This record gives sequence, C-alpha cells and structure tokens, in this order.
Amino acid sequence: MLFSQLIQKLIQDTTEKSLPLFSVELCLCVTIVLMLLVRLLGADRLLPACVVAVIGAASALACSWMQYRELYGAPEPVSTTFFTGMLIHDSFTVYFRAFLSLFLLLTVALTSLTGIPDEEDSPDFYSLLFGATIGMMMMASSNSLLMLFLSVEMASVPSYAMVGFLKGRKASSEAALKYVVYGAGAAGVMLYGISLLAGVLGTADMGMLSERLAAAAAGGSGGLGDPEIRTASLGILLIMVGLAFKLSLVPFHFWCPDAFEGASAEVAGFLSIASKAGAFGLLVRLCVALSGAEGTGPLMTAFGCGLGFVACLTMTLGNLAAYGQTNLKRMLAYSTIAHAGYMVMAVSAMLVMSSSAAGAASAAEVTRSMEGLLYYLFVYMFMNLGAFAVIALVRNYTFGETLDDVRGLISQSPTLCVVMLICMFSLVGLPPFGGFIGKFFIFASTLKSAETEPFMYVVLVCGGLNTVFSLFYYIRVLRVMFLEARPADARPVPLPFASWESAFTLTLAAFVLLLGVAPYVMSTTANTAAQSLAFFN
Repeated sequence: MLFSQLIQKLIQDTTEKSLPLFSVELCLCVTIVLMLLVRLLGADRLLPACVVAVIGAASALACSWMQYRELYGAPEPVSTTFFTGMLIHDSFTVYFRAFLSLFLLLTVALTSLTGIPDEEDSPDFYSLLFGATIGMMMMASSNSLLMLFLSVEMASVPSYAMVGFLKGRKASSEAALKYVVYGAGAAGVMLYGISLLAGVLGTADMGMLSERLAAAAAGGSGGLGDPEIRTASLGILLIMVGLAFKLSLVPFHFWCPDAFEGASAEVAGFLSIASKAGAFGLLVRLCVALSGAEGTGPLMTAFGCGLGFVACLTMTLGNLAAYGQTNLKRMLAYSTIAHAGYMVMAVSAMLVMSSSAAGAASAAEVTRSMEGLLYYLFVYMFMNLGAFAVIALVRNYTFGETLDDVRGLISQSPTLCVVMLICMFSLVGLPPFGGFIGKFFIFASTLKSAETEPFMYVVLVCGGLNTVFSLFYYIRVLRVMFLEARPADARPVPLPFASWESAFTLTLAAFVLLLGVAPYVMSTTANTAAQSLAFFN
C-alpha cells in the first residue's frame, strides 16, 4: 500500500468512524477551547466560564445519552474499536461517559454555588476539570496498553494542579507536591510494567493479551516457574501499582488524606468519585483482557485472590484510620479508601468466577458482579458528593471543615443535617438507602465466588466486619451535628430551606433514597453495560 493511500485510509477512518464515536470527549474539548477563547477576547463577564462549563457538560451528557440509546436498541451487544484499535466503543464505555458527564455537570453546579473557583480563575479551573474528565473517559475505553498509560496521565496531571489550586495556602501547595511526587513514581513503575508485558507478549493490544498469555503458558510450564509467565506476571503487578495509586488502595494510599485535606472540598469530592470511576473502568478492562483464555485460569484466580487480599487491607485501614479524624475532609478521604476496597471486592469476585477451573459460576453470575460494581459507583456519586457538598457549604460560613464547625448544626441548618444523615447512612450501607443495594450486590457476588475459591469467604467476612466498623465514625459525625449544642462562639450557618444550595443538596439526597427504594432501572442499565464486556476478548 502506498503512503498516500495509507494516509487517505487513516483520514477516512478518523472522520467517518472514529470522530462520531468520540463525540462526547470532543464536546468537552470544544468547551475547553471556548472557555479559553472567551477569556482571551475579554468576554468572560458577558459569558462566565461556569455557564460555558454547564453547557459543555450538558452537551456531553446528551451525546452520551444518544450513544446509549443507539446501543441499547441494538438486537445484540455491540463492541467496536476506533482510532486504529486504540479505543473501544461499547455499552461499558458509554456507561462511564454518561456517568462522568453527569458527575461533571453536578460538580460544576456545586462550584457555582460555593464560589470556588472565583470569577478570575474559573476558566483555568474548569479547563483542568474538563481535561481530567476527558482522561478518565479514555481510561474506561482504553484498548491498548499505550492508551492505558496516556489516559491515566491525562487524568492525573490536571488533578495535581487542581489540588494546589487554592493560592497562598501552604497546606494546599504541600498536598499538591506530595500528590505529584507519588504520582510520578507510580507512573514510572506502571510504564515499566507496560514495557515488560508488551515486550513478553509481543503486543500492546489489550484485546490480544489473553490469547498471547495463553500461548506463553502453553509453551512452557504454565506456572510462575516459566520465565515468560513470571515476567508477564511482574509486568501485570507493576501496572497494578499505577492503578492502585489512582484507586488509593493500600499500600499506595498515602497521598489521598493529605491531598483531600489540602484541596478544596469541591476538588476532593471530584477526585474521590471521578478518579475512582475512571480507574475502576480501566481496572476492569485490564482484568477482562487478561482472563478468559484456556490455560491461564490458575494464574488469574490467584490474581483475583490477591485483589481480594488487597481489598481486605484497604477496607480495614481506611475504616480504622477514619475513626480518629477530626477534619471532615480527611475523614472522608479515609472513607474513600475504604469504599475503594469494597468495590475491589467485585473485581476480585469477577476474576475468581471467570477464571476458576471448577467453572461453577455462569456467565450471568460473572456479569452480575460487574453490575454490582457499576451500581455501587452510581450510588457512590450521589452520597459522597452530597457529603462533600455539605462540608463545602458549611465552610463558606464558618471558614472551617472540622467536627467543631458542624457541632449543633441542626439548630441552624436542618436541611444540611438531614442531607448529611442520608449520605452517611448510605455510606455505611443501611437500608433503605442506595448504599445498601450496592453493597448487597457486591457481597452477593463475593459469596458466589467463594463457592469456587474458599479464600473469598475471608474477603466476605472482612467486608461485613468493616461495614460494622464504619458505623462508628459515620455516626459520630451525626451525633455531633444532631445531639450536641452549638458553641456560643461558633459562626452561624443560616442557610435557608428555600435556596439553590438547599435544593442542590436535597436533590443529591433524593437520588440516594430513590436508588435504595427503586433500584431496578439503574441495575438494568448497569447489567447492560456489564454484558458488553463479554465481547472484549
């Protein structure tokens, strides 16, 4: 093929196939350019950056909805690669695009209500916010080890800047520096793992990893005594270091409490949800790409049990460390670490059930484990953002984010207290809130996986015990807000019921309740997205 023909084919593939499938990310890219142009032309007073951001996020959500309707109406699940196989388009990808677009819209609305960022810095802040979201969307649709690394870095670099966005605050600058140092180290380790895995297997295409791994296992002993399998396993573990950093899994969680405490509550809320969503999307892609081939079952089962062990450590450390915190953002940072452990249980169960030699689990049960993860992520968006929104609104009045600042708040802002109660009970996993349904799905999948791998019983018991542990520090926040008297020298929080701030927080709380009382619609959507993963290999 001539060079000119190759270029023409590439242009045709890009314009006719790839760009339409990339429309959601393109909406966000165009929004970034528009915000910077409006600032450059001096028209930011006529068209504030927050308005442009809301329009851009809503447009991306609308594009995601149209893509979902198109895939949902297809007679069979559809999986298409684009940009020369670097990205993949299926229901799983579209689910995360819609999830991140909706969360981006909610985050922009929250920042508009709380006033962070200010009018002068808002174009820069929203450009970073949108850029990080694009990277997270690409994480969930990656179909190449190269794209895996690029998408993680595209999501990480703007996040570093957002953590240190509060000018003149030593804690914010220190947190951003720690985040950058840890992130750079994790990125280097992950890149080395990618080079090992791609070098041994001879491909960076994630759709071919399981096939090449099975061929390597067939050519030798098939165990860790085989040099090729041992090197490939080391590469997988090093890649997992980078993903564990994004998920703040033990022992790569050290950056999380400091970053959350130093950043604004709005940025901490964004990182606690969007960053986790993108990383889980990528983790699932990688696990599905590596599993399913004949001959690799024992290796992937061991890998799944290893993830279960990490989940136990992460849940336990997160919940125990959260108990002694007085700063609410730092407490929720450890809570985020613990919830990452709960969600890793679903990935562990999926790997064990799909790779077990016993074959006791059906495809529907494997899919149900991913349905539980996707449902939990959706509920987590509302309950965690609701908690951070309450902290941000209280901070605007008291200029503090500690337990003392919310002490006796029920006497001044009952709306915020009720919202926090709903979010906290949902984070614990109590019925009838959405967090209960999410944990029920994940625990049920873990119990099913224990039928083929007894170690998963340990993971299940650990998850149950940690749910009980978490009740203590969540209840402590509610006790301080509801049962203790407001200090005489505390700054008042006179937030009226009839205000945009109250309406926003009550909307988040309403979704938490709705997802607990009527989970069917969302669980069906999550199941549809999970089913498309079978077409990845």
